[in-house]
Amino acid sequence: MNTLIIQTAFTGDVILATPLIEKMHRFYPSASIDFLLRKGNEGLLAGHPFLNEVIIWDKKTNKQKNLFSLISKVRSKKYDVVINAHRFASSGLITALSGAKTTIGFTKNPLSFLFSKRIIHKIGDGTHEVQRNLNLITSLTDDSFQLPKLYPSSSDYASVKEFKDKPYICIAPTSVWFTKQWPKEKWIELIPTLSPNKIYLIGGPTDFSICEDIKNALASHKYGATVENLSGKLSYLQSAALIKDATMNFVNDSAPLHMASAMNAPVTVVFCSTVPDFGFGPLSDHSKVVETSARLDCRPCGLHGYQACPKGHFKCALTIKPEEL
Repeated sequence: MNTLIIQTAFTGDVILATPLIEKMHRFYPSASIDFLLRKGNEGLLAGHPFLNEVIIWDKKTNKQKNLFSLISKVRSKKYDVVINAHRFASSGLITALSGAKTTIGFTKNPLSFLFSKRIIHKIGDGTHEVQRNLNLITSLTDDSFQLPKLYPSSSDYASVKEFKDKPYICIAPTSVWFTKQWPKEKWIELIPTLSPNKIYLIGGPTDFSICEDIKNALASHKYGATVENLSGKLSYLQSAALIKDATMNFVNDSAPLHMASAMNAPVTVVFCSTVPDFGFGPLSDHSKVVETSARLDCRPCGLHGYQACPKGHFKCALTIKPEEL
């Protein structure tokens, strides 16, 4: 069975779609499986043992031109099945024009009326996003659950071996969305309570300045030397390899949370403006959710959050005390 899985959204969304790869391979071990994602996320699936090809869509430059080139490539692959976990029109067009015998996607996709199978995607009832994705392939497999999974290579593990000479904690203090991000002042309060563990601040290149602010704020503290800023210095899979063996990973409702789930690593996640009932909570065996106990009629304020608190007070984050973590 020649199969294509589509998820061209953010990093965390790709990770939460990996159970589709795992389960399709388990039920169809001889199938050829490709995965289509946005440029920048391909490192998540580098060297994946169950994928034939990772197809990359550059959505930032010549988006429309690249889209039609992509559709042409997809059609040339003559897929038997296209499974679309993305809920927007662009991926719907790719799916509808794929030429595949079976096309599956969510009813929320504007072009889902062109798919051969349409599955309801409902947020807010506590169903995890992984389960919602797996519902796409129930008719092809069964209704069993499947955890997300990433595959760091031996070289990925080797590249972070130097950071594992003593017990350590990873902290990913940022998020794409401001209101999903516990303030850096809170992380600065928390870190001294975690010492004398080694602390690694992790994230992408754009997170470096915030992580550096946190590190510098603790420079004069007696445990300041235990804090190291690794943001922007590790690839996705190197970060996953580091997260795997941490004594604890402290994260926001963001991609590092799902990376921890994919590595079954211990994780404590802070939910600020969003809530676990949206379906993006931790799946690790050892996990903890921390959220405000304050009764706020404005929470949750949205699925993704905002670049500033709509009410101006940001109580969903500021009322969470470091000791709660």
